[in-house]
Amino acid sequence: MRITAEGLAWSVAGKSVLAGVDLDVAPGETVGLIGPNGSGKSTLLRCLAGLRTPTSGSVAYDKEPIRLWSARRTARHVAFVEQAADTDSDLRVEDVVTLGRTPFGDRWRGFSARDRAVVAAALARLGLTELRERPWKALSGGERQRAHIARALAQQPYAILLDEPTNHLDVKHQLELLGLLAATDQTVLVALHDLSLAARYCDRLLLLHGGRLVAEGPPRDVLTPRLLAEVFEVDAVTGPDPLGHLAVAYRGVAAPPVPGDAVAPAAGGPPAPATEDPVVLASPTSATDHPTPELVDSPTPKET
Repeated sequence: MRITAEGLAWSVAGKSVLAGVDLDVAPGETVGLIGPNGSGKSTLLRCLAGLRTPTSGSVAYDKEPIRLWSARRTARHVAFVEQAADTDSDLRVEDVVTLGRTPFGDRWRGFSARDRAVVAAALARLGLTELRERPWKALSGGERQRAHIARALAQQPYAILLDEPTNHLDVKHQLELLGLLAATDQTVLVALHDLSLAARYCDRLLLLHGGRLVAEGPPRDVLTPRLLAEVFEVDAVTGPDPLGHLAVAYRGVAAPPVPGDAVAPAAGGPPAPATEDPVVLASPTSATDHPTPELVDSPTPKET
């Protein structure tokens, strides 16, 4: 499912949070959303998910404006995982994941055998089968995050939007989750803070700064020393890690920017390829990527 936004803007109390954002995410693409804190990543995701009404501009899925969809239709097509979603503490893990089947359930007959099978598969995919009976209040932060992601997978959506889903996850579960997202046929837009993980698992990156989209394109074209200094205010180099993956290494905080030398918004597509020579962080070695799992089932057939 293709996600598009045109001239997207959102403001609150007279303060602009997003301004003039245009984006186009192709079906099946995994796109990373990066930028410093306060750059507008969470607001953009909530507008794309239909949870926040833009001040101006539009959001569409396969050219259908999301503002025209019912809540049920939206939930059947788009799953959104927040940074820290509140959930009733009396629920069990399995109950939370089963919420993902609500858009498909029958109010009179409840959930079907297929619904229960989809939930079981989502629990297994996130390594939560043995925790399915555990009360929510007994879970760690990482376990709760994995349960919310399993709930999103149980929706079997066409598009998955995630706001910093690796927060609270240990290294193993970060790698498993991002490998899973990169391998799926669903359209994925994920906000990430770890730039090296974003470079490894995302097809493209969108860089937000001050509520504007300032760069987009393949990770190698976006994660340049110049943009890292101007947007993130860090002195960094990029190059292959020992396994050959693009990675970012930090020398420290960047020198203050020259007045008037602000980053311009992206216009008309991705920026020109970086002119800096790539810096090799370590000599590449022969290695095979760890195989990545697939998401739960395929999406429920689209409504007509």
